[in-house]
Amino acid sequence: MSFYPSLGYLVFGSRLRRLSEYFLMEVNKVYEQQGIAFDASWFPVFYLLSAQQPMPMIDIADQLEISHSAVSQMVTNLKKKGLLKTTPCQEDGRRQLVAFSPKGEELLQQVQPIWQAITNAMDHLVMENKQSQQVLTAIAQIEQSVQQQPLSARIKQQL
Repeated sequence: MSFYPSLGYLVFGSRLRRLSEYFLMEVNKVYEQQGIAFDASWFPVFYLLSAQQPMPMIDIADQLEISHSAVSQMVTNLKKKGLLKTTPCQEDGRRQLVAFSPKGEELLQQVQPIWQAITNAMDHLVMENKQSQQVLTAIAQIEQSVQQQPLSARIKQQL
């Protein structure tokens, strides 16, 4: 038996991280093979902006459930690459609105077919095993449960 499955929930987070890193690596491989200079870690910001732009940086942070600082760092990085631009919000000059630059719009057009291919490939992957079809539902349920009571509190109760 493999090391990871033998430890059950003790390595749950490690297995999820390992699987996540594998998926990101494989997706990045596809972008590279297609000659597209895109990193899978940029996907959440690109996807949000593909649906609505300009978007306040704070709204991006809220939607992605990450810190404003993390969004600011990513936006700064993507601005340096010439993919995004920011402008002060007219209603509140302290807020920054984020939008694609022309180069970012062009990149978006290149990556959208890859996103559809990823969706199709993942649909086929989960169809290979009936239990896999429940993975997104199960993850959502775990996320909801730990929002109600953090894992650390649950562990503390067991001590």
